[in-house]
Amino acid sequence: MARPHLALNLFWRTFAWLALLLAGAVLAWQYTFKLLEAQPRALESAEQLAGLVKLSRIALEHTDPINRVAVISSMSRGDTVQVRVAETSDRWLPYDTSPFAKQLAAELRNTLGPDTVVARSVNDVPGLWVRYVVGEDAFWLRTSPTPLSISLASNWWWVVIALLATVVGSALIARLINQPLRELAEAAGRIREGEYDSRLDETTMTSEIREVNMGFNRMARELAKLEEDRAVMLAGISHDLRTPLARLRLETEMSVNDEQARHFMAQDIDQLDAIISKFMDYARPNETQLREARLIDIVEREVQGFRDPDQIRFRVQVSEALKVFVDDTELGRVLLNLFENARRYGHAEGEPARVDVSAARQGSWVEVKVRDHGPGVPPDRLQRLTVPFYRGDAARTAASGAGLGLAIVEKSVQRLGGTLSISNAQGGGLITVLKLQAA
Repeated sequence: MARPHLALNLFWRTFAWLALLLAGAVLAWQYTFKLLEAQPRALESAEQLAGLVKLSRIALEHTDPINRVAVISSMSRGDTVQVRVAETSDRWLPYDTSPFAKQLAAELRNTLGPDTVVARSVNDVPGLWVRYVVGEDAFWLRTSPTPLSISLASNWWWVVIALLATVVGSALIARLINQPLRELAEAAGRIREGEYDSRLDETTMTSEIREVNMGFNRMARELAKLEEDRAVMLAGISHDLRTPLARLRLETEMSVNDEQARHFMAQDIDQLDAIISKFMDYARPNETQLREARLIDIVEREVQGFRDPDQIRFRVQVSEALKVFVDDTELGRVLLNLFENARRYGHAEGEPARVDVSAARQGSWVEVKVRDHGPGVPPDRLQRLTVPFYRGDAARTAASGAGLGLAIVEKSVQRLGGTLSISNAQGGGLITVLKLQAA
């Protein structure tokens, strides 16, 4: 079994790549600004701090021991810069915990001397602490670390606005890029459903898209012409064949004396006429008019066409309130082919065919199930039952035919905007599920 993977359409993939690219550019620009602007400012502040340390060192060096106590006491009461005596029992944490902090500490040591200590807290008091020696005594100079810190807190709003603009711009660009592809996919879907008059804009300014649209329109015109020629050809063949068949049947009835031979010949002619009708049904142009209709009315109308209980018997379980959005003629043709298929192949030898018809609403869809109680079809042949001119095994092909019944059903269901699935029913028989639009 193939491993499941996340599937994204082209719009979201383009959007994701553009958003990542632009967001990375914004963050890279911010980091570049930090390197070129913020770090030099912080190093400049470090030089100013070194100047404060030198100034306090000179003041303490030129003060006698008696007045030094008063000077230290005065400087320890400062709001921004404080000086205090360093004790051997002081607990401090190193400041150089990041590449920039290491650079700052190295700059201060180069300026003040290798015995300078730079800390981010002393005795659990945070700040930027610098320890220096004056004579035989050591002192701590404490200042706020804010001027020397590099943070995006001051301009976070700018980063948020830039990222939002990145998301919106990426979505617009992705939409513009993928709009022609979306239109092409929608037009291809209409072609698949038989709308050969679908056309794309051939005046767009993008040369590559214009060439693709022109090629698509040429293909659509050729397909429309082929479909029209096919319908005309089959209609002509049908007309030309049915005229001699009618004469042949009349001559048979009048000239053949043997009643049994006359019956078999008439039966063969009827079979040829039925095959021609199947060809015409399969070649019918894809023109449907969808409208609201009661499902039970269409089912009962087609059931009443099979009046012989010795050949086929029906059990219908369809609510009278159930409505579908279909072309009732097209849906009738679908049910007619399914019932005829069950009458021919969906029964044991010598017994009438038993057909169960049921329907239930599933959200915005109506599921119609048609089941016979015949021998079914080998599982490896189920997928080929709707292939034109294909027949299943001999158990389901005792009667001759064109092999177009289920192909007509599939094509008609597609014209109705629904889906078709065929499977073997539990307990035997074939079950066909039509998924139609609920009204």
